[in-house]
Amino acid sequence: MADDVLAQQTTPGAEFTVVRELGERFGAENLIFQATLDKVPTLWVKREQILDVLRFLKQLPKPYSMLYDLSAVDERLRKHRYGLPAADYSVFYHLISIDRNSDVRIKVALSESDLNLPTSIPVFANANWYEREVLDLFGINFAGHPQPFRLLMPRTWVGHPLRKDYPARATEFDPFHLTALRQDAEQEALRFNPEEWGMKKQSDDSDFMFLNLGPNHPSAHGAFRIVLQLDGEEILDCVPDIGYHHRGAEKMGERQTWHSFIPYTDRIDYLGGVMNNMPYVLAVEQLAGIQVPARVETIRVMLSEFFRITSHLLFLGTYIQDFGGMTPIFFMFSDRKRAYDVIEAITGFRMHPAWFRIGGVAHDLPKGWERLVREFLDWMPSRLKEYEKAAMRNSVLKARAIGVAQYNSAEAIEWGVTGAGLRATGVDFDLRKARPYSGYENYEFDVPLAVNGDAYDRAVVRIEEMRQSLRIIEQCLKNMPSGPYKADHPLSVPPPKERTLQDIETLIHHFTSVSWGPVMPAGEASFMVEATKGINSYYLTSDKNTMSYRTRIRTPSFAHLQQIPSVIRGSMIPDLIAYLASIDFVMADVDR
Repeated sequence: MADDVLAQQTTPGAEFTVVRELGERFGAENLIFQATLDKVPTLWVKREQILDVLRFLKQLPKPYSMLYDLSAVDERLRKHRYGLPAADYSVFYHLISIDRNSDVRIKVALSESDLNLPTSIPVFANANWYEREVLDLFGINFAGHPQPFRLLMPRTWVGHPLRKDYPARATEFDPFHLTALRQDAEQEALRFNPEEWGMKKQSDDSDFMFLNLGPNHPSAHGAFRIVLQLDGEEILDCVPDIGYHHRGAEKMGERQTWHSFIPYTDRIDYLGGVMNNMPYVLAVEQLAGIQVPARVETIRVMLSEFFRITSHLLFLGTYIQDFGGMTPIFFMFSDRKRAYDVIEAITGFRMHPAWFRIGGVAHDLPKGWERLVREFLDWMPSRLKEYEKAAMRNSVLKARAIGVAQYNSAEAIEWGVTGAGLRATGVDFDLRKARPYSGYENYEFDVPLAVNGDAYDRAVVRIEEMRQSLRIIEQCLKNMPSGPYKADHPLSVPPPKERTLQDIETLIHHFTSVSWGPVMPAGEASFMVEATKGINSYYLTSDKNTMSYRTRIRTPSFAHLQQIPSVIRGSMIPDLIAYLASIDFVMADVDR
């Protein structure tokens, strides 16, 4: 199958050039090509080749330098595999090339009797957390990993939750009893052991000095713990500890219908609102082959940009507050309220509308929406100028932020940083421009960039992003297409009720869609969007059922927190607070 694909790739700019490059290096007979609906070149390689393949891709003249995602699938119950290699489990590596603006997905098949792979940390430093997550949730081991223990679940947890034989509902478990003995064991398991993290004492007669920040602390921005090894106030090393907010969102995707999972997506980046719906419904629409009307695309863009503004306003308010400025956050919350008033008038909800639908949106725009949008567009620009003048030009904030928690573009790409954190280093990569979706190619807007990659520039970029969002919303207001607010497709939202009274075919579609949900064709699809905090994506596997076989949620905050130790070593404790403020993360986006 790989030979046929390689034969089609004759020009350097072909979409699957990387397939030819891999075939020439490793032999087409050693590669199995898998067709996917997202058009990402997907190749299965042998386990003993995986590190060589990853190194080769990273060392190409135009390299695949970012490990964007790494996860696994329990293949044991999957029925529609269509010529794929035999596998009880599979592990996939999703790489991005900024230079080529393209991706490649490498897969490895594993048998249940031998769930072992070599660690890829020597090739991609950010493989660390991804491999620990796979070990935690699937029980797949990575030989040579420096911290081969759980990441999201407690150390005392029994079983691997994303295996297919693991219960998906609380009612399938025995009743939980927390005895005094068990509580003591759980507390002991939380004890921090510095040696297992590679920390060393200065001398034989010295001891470690630690500061335990979190998991409940206002500067930690959620249920997040970070243990600092200190020399006075200098940070020698640190260990971010996550998982306190883990709710099993990917497991929930296996027991919810394609439609009923939409409200769960709102709770991932819970400040992103419908921005969370976007990659999920676009991935499902790829599976179903649904093309939405132009009006739907425009409405989705407008609401997504409103939520980009509300999220960035909260970021900016807490950012300034972490530097000691108390007043601005109250003004920014007031502005968020104005934006939420518009969102509520359109969707009926504020923070979590769950309003996008497969094939459309929940309902059409209400009467008078234009006036509300216009009032907000007239209000907000002057407010942004005030924030720049009152806060971003403040000498105290500048002294504490400029040059603090600084990293360059190569370091950002190595750790999988996306969004404003990447663009603050000068990398011009915004999916709305690089890979336009939902009609973004029809809008005039700029991609804000900075060059220093420090705590200050990350805020400057986000302020300018709000201005660009206002530009996009203005164009949505002026150029809103007429037409339907949902696609006329049997796998889309239910058809209009009046049509069900006229023909039996429509009645059947309405009945099945409402009662147990649509059956999506077998296949795999993923979709990335430029979300509020970076690139967010859903990678969905359908086994021709009413619910997803595997729902992989890749969030930007997960990657951004993993980067913390590499950036903050050698800095002072207040610099860490500034760094955390500038990342713009929420723990639900990390832990899922």
